[in-house]
Amino acid sequence: MIPAKGYAVPNATSVLGPFKFERREPGANDVLIEILYCGVCHSDIHQVRNEWGGSIYPMVPGHEIVGKVVKVGSDVTKFKTGDLAGVGCLVDSCRECTSCKQGYEQYCEVKFVGTYNSIGMDGKTPTYGGYSDKIVVDQSFVLKVSEKLSLDRVAPLLCAGITTYSPLREWKVGKGRRVAVLGLGGLGHMAVKFAASMGAEVTVLSTSANKEKDAKELGAHKFVVTKDENAVKAVKNYFDFIIDTVSAQHDLNMYLSLLRLDGTMILLGVPPEAPQVAAFNLIGKRRRLAGSLIGGIKETQEMLDYCAEHSIMSDVEVIPISEINNAYERMLKGDVHYRFVIDMKSLN
Repeated sequence: MIPAKGYAVPNATSVLGPFKFERREPGANDVLIEILYCGVCHSDIHQVRNEWGGSIYPMVPGHEIVGKVVKVGSDVTKFKTGDLAGVGCLVDSCRECTSCKQGYEQYCEVKFVGTYNSIGMDGKTPTYGGYSDKIVVDQSFVLKVSEKLSLDRVAPLLCAGITTYSPLREWKVGKGRRVAVLGLGGLGHMAVKFAASMGAEVTVLSTSANKEKDAKELGAHKFVVTKDENAVKAVKNYFDFIIDTVSAQHDLNMYLSLLRLDGTMILLGVPPEAPQVAAFNLIGKRRRLAGSLIGGIKETQEMLDYCAEHSIMSDVEVIPISEINNAYERMLKGDVHYRFVIDMKSLN
């Protein structure tokens, strides 16, 4: 076993603090990665505080990981020592079900093994995430990272990036399409960058008028303050797609009314309570309400390559790990521009 250190919580009511543990020795197909940066996702807070239920403690969060390969197993062909590498939200799956064979490991019909707060395919080994100095992952679940990109700004692409890229690709968003992005946070700012780069007309829907300048700088063509009834009325039956990134409670019916015939609203955020939808909001215009998780490994690599080609990265605030608890509180207040990323050198 390999000694490792990170930050963890022992239970749902404690704050994150230093934690020592062990990683497995790299097997024949494993890659040992020295973690350089780890993004901070809002889902880290949900799981640390057991807001979704089923949390496993002690918990080392973090699933937006970038680093350097320091050791590879004897059968590893995809990576060599010194390569830059990334690890996202999953580190294993059954690999045999229909979803896995189609490249949709995130929808594995047997078991999705999360990078943290999960149990491995052996049914007993807990996974620990990227708020740590190193991680061992099967090469099949490790991503290649381009040297063209700033590593600190790459980290959030492993979750916020792929979570927004995947539905845009699935629904073939591009030129001639009108896309609304609901919410301008960690997910939303990436959705704006991707949709704009794909040639769509992009509108940001927000309750905060002061976010208009940022939205336009990120690539949005239009901005609608959803508290302004006249502004909302002007975009009724207008959009082909709405990318909903909001995790707070909100009225889906009002936003569904902004979709044109055959428009689709895609849920990425997870509100605390089940949404209520009026049937006629869907029936009346043959609208669709859909959801999307992350992407599979192949699509995540495609996304990273796309970002390297188009110079797309997350907008981040880099913090030392000692500031992580304060960062959580700031995230809950919306005080982050747009993603916190931990510099793991600060763990030493």
